[in-house]
Amino acid sequence: MRITKTIKNEMLARLADSYGNTKTALEYRNPFELMIAVILSAQCTDVRVNIITARLFPEYSTPEKILELGQEGLETKIRDCGLFRAKAKNILAACQILCERYNSQVPTQYDELITLPGVGRKTANVLVSCLFDTPAIAVDTHVFRVANRLRLATGKTPLEVEKGLMKAIPREDWSHAHHWLIWHGRQICRARQPRCGECPLADLCPANEQTNLDQTKKRG
Repeated sequence: MRITKTIKNEMLARLADSYGNTKTALEYRNPFELMIAVILSAQCTDVRVNIITARLFPEYSTPEKILELGQEGLETKIRDCGLFRAKAKNILAACQILCERYNSQVPTQYDELITLPGVGRKTANVLVSCLFDTPAIAVDTHVFRVANRLRLATGKTPLEVEKGLMKAIPREDWSHAHHWLIWHGRQICRARQPRCGECPLADLCPANEQTNLDQTKKRG
């Protein structure tokens, strides 16, 4: 199946119809809390992150408060999160920088955000998109998988896929499409046992077409 611009536009239209104005599943009350939540979300589900932040944020919701915990104290608070030791170290280092350089505020610019420990390209894109209304596409595992399966954008690295999506999607839709792809990956286009029979894009999806061909060959 050749995925033309027309097909890509139809894919995006159907995703928009299905997921509309969906937002991040992470729970937060201010920019700092979202930054911490996104750092914690690496290799961890949003459900688990929300459990962790629900017990962390009521008392520790500022850089100063997090710094009071120290490495051991923060590790204890986020121990049920994957890579908790490395995340605690990065969070503390980022909090120190926020206090020293940014008056304890999360910077609004992408180039400043990516200088913070634990804040990579994906996290910075999430922050500028969700907090500061800057068009951006953050490529997590769901976005990476769905984009490649649909051939909306293909690549072997998140950066390759991000660049492909930026070409395929109108700039004003970047932030919305990021959420469409995430929710589609969670609910339908799962890593294992994707629910192709329920997918609104099944007739356009080259991965589904290949699956059908393989099943036909087996029956033959």
